[in-house]
Parts: sequence; structure tokens; C-alpha cells
Amino acid sequence: MRSIFLTALMLMVASAAQAAGGKVRLDKVHIDLSNRQSLWNGAKLFVNYCMGCHGAQYMRYNRVGRDLGLSQDDLKRYLIFGDKKVGDTMTTAMRPEDGAKWFGTPPPDLSLVARSRGPDWLYTYLRGFYLDPTRPFGVNNTVFQDVAMPHVLWELQGWQKAVFRTERDAEGHERKVLERLELVEPGALSPAEYDKAVRDLVAFLAYVGEPAQLERKRLGPWVLAYLALLFVVFYLLKKEYWRDVH
Repeated sequence: MRSIFLTALMLMVASAAQAAGGKVRLDKVHIDLSNRQSLWNGAKLFVNYCMGCHGAQYMRYNRVGRDLGLSQDDLKRYLIFGDKKVGDTMTTAMRPEDGAKWFGTPPPDLSLVARSRGPDWLYTYLRGFYLDPTRPFGVNNTVFQDVAMPHVLWELQGWQKAVFRTERDAEGHERKVLERLELVEPGALSPAEYDKAVRDLVAFLAYVGEPAQLERKRLGPWVLAYLALLFVVFYLLKKEYWRDVH
């Protein structure tokens, strides 16, 4: 009885969390993990714009190089800074206590963020920063309200402002609802180019969350072909066996 109650309680909590998350409209992103150029561009964006605060402690530089077909010279020239070695993990130099002091909470490791949040959430989040002078870093986010993170990609995207509309509920209470974001100061990239850059970054984070999926997807068709061949062999063997039995 107790186990049934606990199971029901967990399902209720999960349903509530899902319902709460459903209030945010997420933009669909289509990533191609077989596109090495996309992953390579995402890796460079991650190292240059994210690793000042966030790490990917479960990923090693040489694993990235092996999977993306990069030489050690490419890794050292574009991805590895300071005294790190190609066999080191992709950790940040920021200490947790410093992160907590500057941002209110230590910046999380991003090794599994694509698996926990999902690519669509990341894609919408990285494109959803807007100016908000009431926040410590002057920005807010459409997906993560009152976010503590600054808009680190502002040089690429530029600055957006939020346009709200006023809605009245059934009881007559007014509330502001986000209608759209408007670009008020262009960045180094056009909106289409920025969307592509974010898609590449999200693709890299999805790869980091499960690097074996590249090999798994490559081997998948061969495994299915082998199983199909094995089925034919076993079927013919079964027919031959039962013919002797009857």
C-alpha cells in the first residue's frame, strides 16, 4: 500500500512539473549530429563563450578531436587554452565559491544539460535574452525568468527588447504577457546567422551529453541488417528441424 501511495505521489509531482514547463513555448531545433562542421563550430562557441563559467567535466578534449576528426594541433590552436593537455577534461577554471559570489549560485556543469533540459529548451533559451534594467546583469530570459546568467552571446546576437501585451483574466485581473522580442541593437551576426550559431552550439552540447550516440547511430543499420540475416537463418533452420520431427 505504501509503495502504491509513493508511486502515485511521484506521478503527481511529475505531472505538475510537466504542466508547469508546458507554459513556455519552445522553438523546435533540428540538429544533425553527423554534421562534423556544425559540431566543430559549436565546440569553438562553447570554448570561447561558455567555458569561462561552465565546464563539461565528463568530456575530454582528445575525445572531441577523435570524434570530429581533428588533429592535436587543431585542438591546441582552437579549443585548448592555458596549460591544459589534450587528455584533460573540459573543466572551467572558475571556483564554485566565486561563481556563487558573483552570480548567486555556482554556474552548473553542462555535460548533461542537453539531456536534462532538451535541445529545444536550450535553443529557445539562448535566443530568448532581452533587456531588463531591473536585473543585476541588465537582462532577463523568456524561458528562464529572473535568470542569474548574463547574456554572454550579446556580441553575436545584439540586444533585444521585450514587447508585452496586457491581458485580463476571468476575474478581471490584468497581467502582462510577452508578445514578441524585437532586435534594438544588431550584433555581429544577422538573426539567421545567430540562429545557426546557436543551433551548432546546441548540437555540440547534445553530442557532449551522449558522445557514444555518433557511433551507435553509425552501427545501427549494420546491427539491424545482421539481425535480419540471423532471422532468416534461424527461420530456415526451424523449418528444417520441424520437417524431421513430423
